[in-house]
Amino acid sequence: MQASTHLIKGNLEIKISKRRDLPCFREFKERKSTLTRNLCIRRGSICSGLSSGAVSMGAELARARDNVETVARSLIKFRSVKAQASGGDVEDLAPINPHETSTGTVLPFVGVACLGAILFGYHLGVVNGALDYLSKDLGIAQNAVMQGITLLAAAAVGSFTGGALADKFGRTRTFQLDAIPLIIGAVLTAIAQNVQTMIIGRLLAGIGIGITSAIVPLYISEISPTDIRGALGSVNQLFICIGILAALVAGLPLSRSPVWWRGMFGLAVIPSILLALGMTYSPESPRWLFQQGKISEAEKSIGTLYGKERVPEVMYELRTAGQGSTEPEAGWVDLFSKRYWKVVSVGAALFFFQQFAGINAVVYYSTAVFRSAGIASDVAASALVGASNVFGTVIASSLMDRQGRKSLLITSFSGMGASMLLLSLSFTWKVLAPYSGILAVVGTVLYVLSFSLGAGPVPALLLPEIFASRIRAKAVALSLCMHWISNFVIGLYFLSVVDKFGISVVYLVFAAVCLLAVLFMAGNIVETKGRSLEEIELALNPTT
Repeated sequence: MQASTHLIKGNLEIKISKRRDLPCFREFKERKSTLTRNLCIRRGSICSGLSSGAVSMGAELARARDNVETVARSLIKFRSVKAQASGGDVEDLAPINPHETSTGTVLPFVGVACLGAILFGYHLGVVNGALDYLSKDLGIAQNAVMQGITLLAAAAVGSFTGGALADKFGRTRTFQLDAIPLIIGAVLTAIAQNVQTMIIGRLLAGIGIGITSAIVPLYISEISPTDIRGALGSVNQLFICIGILAALVAGLPLSRSPVWWRGMFGLAVIPSILLALGMTYSPESPRWLFQQGKISEAEKSIGTLYGKERVPEVMYELRTAGQGSTEPEAGWVDLFSKRYWKVVSVGAALFFFQQFAGINAVVYYSTAVFRSAGIASDVAASALVGASNVFGTVIASSLMDRQGRKSLLITSFSGMGASMLLLSLSFTWKVLAPYSGILAVVGTVLYVLSFSLGAGPVPALLLPEIFASRIRAKAVALSLCMHWISNFVIGLYFLSVVDKFGISVVYLVFAAVCLLAVLFMAGNIVETKGRSLEEIELALNPTT
């Protein structure tokens, strides 16, 4: 296929890179009245000739460019409205620009951002192994606060704050600011001599990982190429799992050295410092820069991430979607407006279903379940659950850009519901009593695998995709706040509910939540694979 056409006058040849299969030129070739006789568009090719005398070369080129962009913008608006009229699914919007091989590089910067995901997982997991030892050392009782409730409450505050910081200071600067509570929190918990210092340290660490939970998926989504955005976005969940496993491994020396719990908390300082330093050399999100009117900086960032040859294409997409350049920055109240509330409520619902489908309950009870099957080692039980989570997330990464987000979510919650039903029956059916231990283990492993295929990695990936640029950071933060609040509520009341109703009934309720989640996903989630953030925004928000 011919990649370009040529504009020739005398010895002058100007190459204009356009693709023959560009949809706008096929669907709008009838609009000849908008074009001068020096510009003809047919069969997806551009042929332009210069008149011999009336106007200058520069004027003709400017006119040709304006006509092409007029046609393209008209088509984009038309296709956006068409997609919304057909139900709003982004899959109805064909890609405007094929995404070519890039000479830039994104992976190192995704890796730097994922240090935040590692810290997220590490701070969640580190207290589990260290709790017995720090309780004895500090002379405190094992209470709900020390088991993580403080961290979860602070994380809810942090995630809510992260969106405003990311909008005001940018994504990379927010990462650097976030390193401050992460470092101070790790130091305070490592040197704590009393419960007050420990709680303050955990509060600061909680605020830090709350901010991290909001800006890591946001930053990765905004810098990732469209064709691998799903795979790179799911890496966030993978590194959270790695952080949890790292906390498990860090606790192994505790049996020989009970005071090592201080070293476990102190280790979190290292990735926090690396995160701050790495973000010094990482490019800012070009979408945030464009929204702030920093055009030259946005072009430089695009060149670093995708290669200089992609700068015109990406900038054109940003200008086409460019709602942020013509509208004031969205406030928190705007999230609840008629224009945005539906998509914001979808984001909050995703994390509600994720948490109330029972993932924390299954992990909490996994040790008891494995003991009933003859696996007495808590470390072995935790390792099996963690390995299942990592394995499933790796599989999800490979499927994200092929199967799509929506299908993985539906498959994931369906598998989780079936696993919850199996777990419930294994505790109640007398006919299954001889096999209850092994069935419970199978149900637990299948549940964790199902969770890691979709319910775990997809929500944090999907939210930055479906939110418009002017509300993206705040809407992601609000949705993550729902995640932490739900996590907090389950951690606070789960054991009380189990004591009152029994674990079997609780598992049945979780199975019902999974069924409701499947119905909700089928009716409200749009597919976003293979579409740029700008194309998705135009499809879901065709008018400004």
